[in-house]
Amino acid sequence: MTQWLCTVCGYVHEGDEPCDYCPICGAATELFEEIAAPVAPPPVVAPTRWRCINCDYIHEGAEPPQVCVVCGAGTDQFEAVTQEQKTSEAGQFNGTIVIIGGGIAGLSAAEAARSTSAQARIVLLTREAELPYYRLNLTRYLAGEIAPDELPVHPGIWYQEKNIEVRFNTEVTAIDVNAKQLRIKDGDALSYDRLILAMGAHPFVPPVAGINRQNVVTLRHKKDADWILGNCKAGTRCVVVGGGVLGLEIAAALVRQQVSVSLIEGFGWLLPRQLNQQASDYLETSVKELGIELVLGARIKQFDGDESVRTVVLETGENIAADMVVVAAGVRTNSYLARLAGLEVKEGVVVDHQLRTAHEDIFAAGDLAEHQSVCYGTWAPAQYQGRIAGINAAGGDVSFGGIPRSNILKVLGVDMLSIGNVHPDDASYRTFEQADAEHYAEVIFRDDRLVGAILVGDTSKSPLIKKLIESRQSCHDLLKNSQSGEDIFRGLSV
Repeated sequence: MTQWLCTVCGYVHEGDEPCDYCPICGAATELFEEIAAPVAPPPVVAPTRWRCINCDYIHEGAEPPQVCVVCGAGTDQFEAVTQEQKTSEAGQFNGTIVIIGGGIAGLSAAEAARSTSAQARIVLLTREAELPYYRLNLTRYLAGEIAPDELPVHPGIWYQEKNIEVRFNTEVTAIDVNAKQLRIKDGDALSYDRLILAMGAHPFVPPVAGINRQNVVTLRHKKDADWILGNCKAGTRCVVVGGGVLGLEIAAALVRQQVSVSLIEGFGWLLPRQLNQQASDYLETSVKELGIELVLGARIKQFDGDESVRTVVLETGENIAADMVVVAAGVRTNSYLARLAGLEVKEGVVVDHQLRTAHEDIFAAGDLAEHQSVCYGTWAPAQYQGRIAGINAAGGDVSFGGIPRSNILKVLGVDMLSIGNVHPDDASYRTFEQADAEHYAEVIFRDDRLVGAILVGDTSKSPLIKKLIESRQSCHDLLKNSQSGEDIFRGLSV
């Protein structure tokens, strides 16, 4: 029923018309005005889905998990998902979408393509014998923290329900862009209407003498982890080459298997891409407490032995005994198929904002893709790019604008954030540090904008810092009103 307000005394009359006069003050009918009936607020719905702000993993449940199963971020790094963002309408494309690669980029592309088009035929090709799995959890598997059946992202029935065809042990040997066909090793040709390249990357193996000995290995696939586990026993002497995230996680995993571990890093400190030396010093203490021997600033001359490595020889002449060597020295993109097909390739396959390659019907995502001269090489961007490529291949229209390099890590029990430019190279940057016995923080500004940050030991400010960097929001007021680093960090707590 309509409500009418007496503008003189505030009396409210309900009815189709205002009353002839106000029964309270006697005001005439023309002094009444119609008011809108109060609208009940929408019911508050408790969230049931939570997104990890670091890697975009979605957790189903009434509360966020204690630890992200993908990247290890803590519960404070999850935000409630209130609604699903609709990027395109379903049913726009009903052709065949073929995805080469069963990593997170390929899987995310398949998921997004199916969400965008219910009619499209989706075929996912993988060289592995396994269902797509959490590659980041291989070191947890190596440490004995999770069982093999906990690695897959989805069970087999999920692919049947989504009508996504998965072909295992399938190797593509050539792409015919004119005929829109793939040549399959030991098999028939496979035709496509849209193609998504998500072949990822392979471990970089430095050209060191003796590198091809049989017990020099890398960790990229589950079969690699199985081989390492099958050849490790208590007391085995293992040398890990590389002090990045993967090298540290491998070293820590092997220590838990009672293996004697020495870690060699050519740079002067650990995690040189993500941390500065001051921040790395905090991590170094935790590494040594685990019993891992660190050899920093060292160069390997050769691997000595017979069929197998027995000794790692450094350029200084120092010898390190080894029953096994695990190389974790970075990755290189699997770009040879794209090169053979005539697509533009630099460090990776060059893509535009829609993640299209030089060929209109071919997309690329994940470690393989190079967007605006950047190959990200980490889980979260690969997952994000996979979604973009999958949506666009299925008829949608969304763009990838690039994201700051970001790592929310939990390495050897130490919480860390590294995001954006953490290695400023000229005086145009302003840096502020804060440190105590257990925590270290550095924030980096340029032109009144936060462009980089390192947090070690306490990552509670991660959501705000990540938001400020990604949104390129001006921090002029914060800088103007701050007299010291303490003021800056106090301001970032608000």
